[in-house]
Amino acid sequence: MLEALVVSNIILWLVVIVLALLVFALTRQVGILHERVAPAGALLPTSGPKVGELTKELSLTAIDGSSLVIGGASDSAVATFILFISPTCPVCKTLVPTARSLVNSERGRMQLLFASDGDDLEQHKSYVKDLKIDGYPYVLSQALGMDFEVSKLPFAVLIAGDGTLKSKGLVNTREHMESLIESMDSGITTVQEYIGGTKMDDANADYDSSALEQTS
Repeated sequence: MLEALVVSNIILWLVVIVLALLVFALTRQVGILHERVAPAGALLPTSGPKVGELTKELSLTAIDGSSLVIGGASDSAVATFILFISPTCPVCKTLVPTARSLVNSERGRMQLLFASDGDDLEQHKSYVKDLKIDGYPYVLSQALGMDFEVSKLPFAVLIAGDGTLKSKGLVNTREHMESLIESMDSGITTVQEYIGGTKMDDANADYDSSALEQTS
């Protein structure tokens, strides 16, 4: 009887150990999965002006005839969110309402501007009317696209009120555009950079803890 009780206790402890190992392995897999599905921000190109640099000042004319200045040193408190779009870009059409909603939610600290290029003014005027963005500046400027080395659309640029480039990148979703604003607010260039920094902080914390245990 006593022998059977001892054997059953041993088996029970073995089961507990196995379950603990399974939970540990599952926890690691959940962590790995979290890293793989971590939110991806706008894809930051390596070419063009660097984030943090003062942007070049450009004097442009919108398609409605109004004049505006983009970039350059300024003491304005209002940032400029530029969305590069085109009548031939299907994704751009779906993002325009999202961009309007996002910038409007910033409560006046940001203005929205649409940019494109091409020679067919009437096509772009029709495009603006179709998208119902008559109340927003819309410029046709090859120079603006070249300054930021825009090669694919939709592309967004966020310039702070003082003229410095705060973020830029390819955008296909609301999350991508939100990541540009988050970059400006946090000072972190990309979401990927934030995740990498978090991993580094965790690694440093683990190292410090291990070193402390060894010296104690």
